[in-house]
Amino acid sequence: MKVNVNIIFYKVFVLILFFAMLPLMIFFGVLIYLFSGWPVFFIQKRVGKNGKVFEMIKFRTMTFGAHAKQRKLIHLNEADGPVFKIRNDPRFTTIGRFISHMGLDELPQLFNVLKGEMALIGPRPLPVDEEKKLKPWMRARARILPGIISPWVLDGYHTKSFDEWMNSDCEYAKTKSFQKDLILEIRAVEYMVKLIGRATV
Repeated sequence: MKVNVNIIFYKVFVLILFFAMLPLMIFFGVLIYLFSGWPVFFIQKRVGKNGKVFEMIKFRTMTFGAHAKQRKLIHLNEADGPVFKIRNDPRFTTIGRFISHMGLDELPQLFNVLKGEMALIGPRPLPVDEEKKLKPWMRARARILPGIISPWVLDGYHTKSFDEWMNSDCEYAKTKSFQKDLILEIRAVEYMVKLIGRATV
């Protein structure tokens, strides 16, 4: 039986990364609890590879009942297409705003990666109701596992239209490789360093 060295290396790397990040996740979990109580995690159904629905885990960064308040804030939506995004969302908790802007709310998705529902690099999984509104050509992004880090984010997502975002995901899905992911992971580390630098200035 042929052994795929890249897959073994990837799985070992994910396991090491998970345990390396565990103290940080515990720290932020305690911080969220102290500032805004339970629950510490936000679990939402997202659409993964081949349209399979799974429960994605994030740190909770918003106040209770945030989803119910979304309709009242639709006029503040900064994204085009079917997605809803407000950078300075008024529903953020005090600590949640910082965690979200740093991208640290995504750390618990390492659990999803270990379960085989997500990858480190890949298209960001959309909520079920948003996924339903995609154009047919956009569904090509679901050929691979969704990721914690998307090439779209690293390429400056705040300057891109929704169609450009989807096109970036589809293109990545067609050309995904171990070597390409390795380069993107290095870029992701550089991206996080820049974010931390801005936060500490």
